[in-house]
Amino acid sequence: MPDDDILIRVRGLTNRFGDAVIHEGLDLDVRRGEILGVVGGSGTGKSVLMRSIVGLQTPSEGEIEVFGEPTIGRDETEAVEIRKRWGVLFQGGALFSTLTVAENVQVPLREFYPALDLALLDEIASYKVVMTGLPADAGPKFPAELSGGMKKRAGLARALALDPELLFLDEPTAGLDPIGAAAFDDLTRSLQKTLGLTVFLITHDLDTLYAICDRVAVLADKKVIAVGTIDELLALDHPWIQEYFNGPRGRNAVASKEAGAARPAENDTRRAPTVAAGND
Repeated sequence: MPDDDILIRVRGLTNRFGDAVIHEGLDLDVRRGEILGVVGGSGTGKSVLMRSIVGLQTPSEGEIEVFGEPTIGRDETEAVEIRKRWGVLFQGGALFSTLTVAENVQVPLREFYPALDLALLDEIASYKVVMTGLPADAGPKFPAELSGGMKKRAGLARALALDPELLFLDEPTAGLDPIGAAAFDDLTRSLQKTLGLTVFLITHDLDTLYAICDRVAVLADKKVIAVGTIDELLALDHPWIQEYFNGPRGRNAVASKEAGAARPAENDTRRAPTVAAGND
């Protein structure tokens, strides 16, 4: 595959915490324009991998390139130029509790573009809030006034503040009810298509994998043991892959997908009205 088609390239990644080795010789490519789901058992280092890519965790060994540029050991000025091009939604939204939703969205704008005037900051924040399916009056509210689903959408609005090319999502549907989770999946796919995003998505949600992921990377044995479509992964005989995708939840996800495909689009309950879904 041409290098231009690889947005993230990880080679030989090793992460150690004392005597604990989380990753050892991990390799991964993320293709431009895809939604890549990242799965693995507890303790396999899914979030550590994401943090390594975005520069919040310094690996013990290995190389990471994003947008064709190495990210480890970069000069701070050069690193900033790369970080402007991605957005991150952390688990639970990770909003600043003392800031309103609009002010949370403005945080990366103030960090990278301190000369922007308040009127423009307010305008951008309002647009991002509505873009992610929140009601227009959510901007002045504080995180404590929001439901769990609304907090995630507010976190997503902040992740999109800089119009990124690359979006990192860490367990975006965790804790949501099935309707809210499905609505967030639909929002993610819609934004990815509309904005031309590449999405790195950590999830345990099999419905999400089946609904929106183009490929899935499986973490086990301290590395990525397989990457491919779900059908390609099901053809492998690795015990964790088979147990994960062919277990009760996997069978339910397949049944849900097949039922959704058989339903007329206008009656598909997964397609909840975007703004209303913000109240999940």
